[in-house]
Amino acid sequence: MSGRARLALCAAVATLCAAGALLPLVEPISWLIQAAVLLALVTGVGAAARRAPLAGPLVIGAQALACVLLMTLLFTPGEAILGLLPGPDALAEFSRLVQAGVRDVGRYASPAPVTPGIRLLLIAGVLVIGLIVDALAVTYRSAAPAGLPLLALYSVAAGLSQGGAGWLRFLIAAAGYLLLLLAEGRDRLSQWGRVFGGVGGAAGPPGRGQGFAALGGSALAPVRTGRRIGALVLGIALVVPALLPSLGGGLFGTSGSGTGPGGGGGTISAVNPLVSLQDSLNQPEDKEVLNYRTTAADTRDLYLRIVALDQFDGTTWKPSERTVTDVPERLPGPPGLSSSVDLNRVNTSISTAEWYAQNWLPLPYPASKVDISGRWRFEPQGRTLVGDRGQNTHGLQYQVESLQVRPTSQQLANAPAPPADLLREYTKVPRSLPQVVRNTARQVTRSAPTAYAKAVKLQDWFALNGGFSYNTDVRAGSGSEAIARFLRQKQGFCVHFSFSMAAMARTLGIPARVAVGFTPGTKQPDGTTSVGLKDAHAWPELYFQGIGWTRFEPTPSRGSIPDYAYPDTPDTPDPGSPDPAPSRSTAPSEDPSAAPSCGPDEQRSGSGKACVSLPAESGSGPPDGGSSPWTIALIALAGALVLLLPAGPLLWRLRIRSGRLAGPDGDTAAGTLAAWRELLDTAWDFGILPDESLTPRKAAERIIRIGDLQPEPAAAARRAAAAVEQILYAPQPQPVSGLALDVQQVRAGLRAGASRGLRLRAQLAPRSAARLRWAWSARWSALLLRCRTSRPVAAARRALAALRPGPRRA
Repeated sequence: MSGRARLALCAAVATLCAAGALLPLVEPISWLIQAAVLLALVTGVGAAARRAPLAGPLVIGAQALACVLLMTLLFTPGEAILGLLPGPDALAEFSRLVQAGVRDVGRYASPAPVTPGIRLLLIAGVLVIGLIVDALAVTYRSAAPAGLPLLALYSVAAGLSQGGAGWLRFLIAAAGYLLLLLAEGRDRLSQWGRVFGGVGGAAGPPGRGQGFAALGGSALAPVRTGRRIGALVLGIALVVPALLPSLGGGLFGTSGSGTGPGGGGGTISAVNPLVSLQDSLNQPEDKEVLNYRTTAADTRDLYLRIVALDQFDGTTWKPSERTVTDVPERLPGPPGLSSSVDLNRVNTSISTAEWYAQNWLPLPYPASKVDISGRWRFEPQGRTLVGDRGQNTHGLQYQVESLQVRPTSQQLANAPAPPADLLREYTKVPRSLPQVVRNTARQVTRSAPTAYAKAVKLQDWFALNGGFSYNTDVRAGSGSEAIARFLRQKQGFCVHFSFSMAAMARTLGIPARVAVGFTPGTKQPDGTTSVGLKDAHAWPELYFQGIGWTRFEPTPSRGSIPDYAYPDTPDTPDPGSPDPAPSRSTAPSEDPSAAPSCGPDEQRSGSGKACVSLPAESGSGPPDGGSSPWTIALIALAGALVLLLPAGPLLWRLRIRSGRLAGPDGDTAAGTLAAWRELLDTAWDFGILPDESLTPRKAAERIIRIGDLQPEPAAAARRAAAAVEQILYAPQPQPVSGLALDVQQVRAGLRAGASRGLRLRAQLAPRSAARLRWAWSARWSALLLRCRTSRPVAAARRALAALRPGPRRA
């Protein structure tokens, strides 16, 4: 094998060694095999071009052309001309795959699935880096600068990999680069002839056989110097990262090293949970993180807290650097909690998954005792446990005794002012916070007399009546501008909702911070509760003196709104009070009034209020200056469309309502559930967004509270909720009558309490018509998919591809 061929082979090996650092990011590793095959073919093209011989730029051009053809053959053979040449369709498909790959990279956490888009990005990246390394090291014989693209490839992998790329993969990448350097040095030395090992400066004629020794130096000096430089660089690369502070691991995935020194002191540093949390929510598979068994009768409030983010610097929310201590036998009492607040003691046994490894320990809040083995430290302010000297949550089993604090809304409303030092620390906001955040907070809570009422107003504005929607694909951000953008766009996930509510609460003088952890999870048949990646969550905690740090839930469709965020009202109506009879006289009529009919020789006037006679026919053609029948028909059709299109949501809503409430009232489970869905959609039309996480009873109470229903429609809503719960949970459900009338009465109550604009919006442009848009979108996507995959379309595309002219020959 010639020197250049050997050098080209080493360049390809070095590229693949650096690409190996990408392996932890995706699964499976089949993409690397494909990349190796394509890289070998491109390297072979370069070797053949050099033997031709061709000039350096032509060699690089031939290799680039080979890359394009091979990528076309691998990814877009159906759209390419003759299956190999990239035409317009192939380029469009490449663009679509690149966009999908970029979207998937931001959507999945590592290890991500190898989607077609991600596979394209990976293989294209390896080929581009391999082409650059081959051009520098082989074509232009400069192997040292070839380390820069190799370093870029490794750095991307190390930066994206949680906890770094690992020392073994680093050594493999470094060994590939050293192999390339040594191959280049051997190739250069071989041009001097045979290398002797004599002492430098040895006498003798400066012949070809002595090489470097004849010039007064050691013949082995270049090789030894290269080895020493390589060893020094590797040593620096291994030692310096160990001395620098690490970024740490994600809160929901694998982690880096532990934090804090041994002994009785030490500190923990900040962590940014944004990317980790969003990646966890966007995972295609809801992997189990942990499961637990608890003595709590109701687990809706059993959130598993990991860390508290109490410092807002304008760029992000993060935990303050605080002193950690040894874990005491019993943890100190939670700050601010008085003995007058009702609480329950709960014991929970928690087991974490083998793959789940991060430094912070998930705990119910507030924990009073933790029985766990290993090296754990306690941070008193946030009441969190953090691993020490590499300790993490990998495959743990531990017991936690915690308190379920159950304050009433009255206790929260009567809470005195918090201590001055706590108020000063937890109401800090950066100067960069836009004024719109403060103004919005004051506007939303302008009628609230107490801090508790303001907190509930903020929560309800985000979760219920502010027009916000839950979307995990929105770009993550927690800085001042990100909060302002979220308030403007009204789309985001739990991070946006919790960070924004905490910042707005601070501007109102309410101490606030953000907790990150998991929602209570899903009950399993064996009595345990499973918590998965998609249960990752963030929520605000607000401080009230006498109660302490109190959870609120502003994120719609996630978690559960705590009971103390509702007013103190009875769950069920008084059984002694008679059921109110539904009344239709007070509700405005929903049916359009019948228009008088016109005779056969008459038509409706432009105003629609009178009939006018049609002119007699005067000939076969239109009169001078008149319009043809086709023109009149088109104008009439256009007018009908203009009138019917805006009325589409109204007509669809009337049809859906009549279908749900038709037939025997609630004598079957399907009828009861249909009537309940109609009640929820009716509330949605009046601005009360549906919350699937609530029980029917809680959902009814929320509609009563937000819609300000009078006693009669409120009782109807409670009866409907009771009917649904009876259908869902009773061992032997009994038929329920009058459910349709109850729904109509709730609708009349909502109309009576709404403004005129809201009534018109609910009637003419109901919000629940979004279901129609969703249904059509799903049908359209399915239709497009069937069209793309149908045999006639595929045959037509192949026929068109065959008819395209091939490349011209010179």
